[in-house]
Amino acid sequence: MFFYSPSKGRLELFEVVEDILAYIREDVNYAYKLIVGSDSQPRVANTCFVSAIIIHRQGKGARYYYNKTYEMRVKSLRQRIFYEASLSLHLADQLGQMLKLQGCEDMKVEIHLDIGTHGETKELIREITGMVVGCGFDACIKPNACAASKVADKHTKH
Repeated sequence: MFFYSPSKGRLELFEVVEDILAYIREDVNYAYKLIVGSDSQPRVANTCFVSAIIIHRQGKGARYYYNKTYEMRVKSLRQRIFYEASLSLHLADQLGQMLKLQGCEDMKVEIHLDIGTHGETKELIREITGMVVGCGFDACIKPNACAASKVADKHTKH
C-alpha cells in the first residue's frame, strides 16, 4: 500500500511512520496529534476511496499523507460510510502497531469520520462512532473531522 505526500512523494506505510517520527523529533516542544480519516466519491464506473494520515503539530502546522483506491461502485451511502470507517480503523490499527514497534506506544490515533449532525449521515453517527470507540480509538465527526472532510475529500475529487 502506497501513500502520497505533497512534500515527499510516494511512500510505503513504514516510510510514512519514519517521516512522522522524524517530524516529531524536529521539534519535541510541541504536542502532536495523529489523525486518520477516509472519504469516498462515487463515480460512473467505480467509487474512489481516499484514506488520509495527518500528523498535527498543534499550534504550528501539519503534514499529511494519503492513499487512493478504486472499488466497485457502491451506491448505498450507508455502505460507503461503513466502508470508509473500516478503512480508517484498519489504517489506524496498522499505524498503532508500527509505532509500537518504534517505541511509541503512547501515541494515540484519532479517527475522523465523514459524518455529521446535518445531512443524510446524521442517522449513522451512533453506529459509526460506536464502532470506532469500541475498537479503542477516539472518534471525531464533522465539523471537527478535517482528515475526512477536508484532506481525504480533496483527493477524492481528482
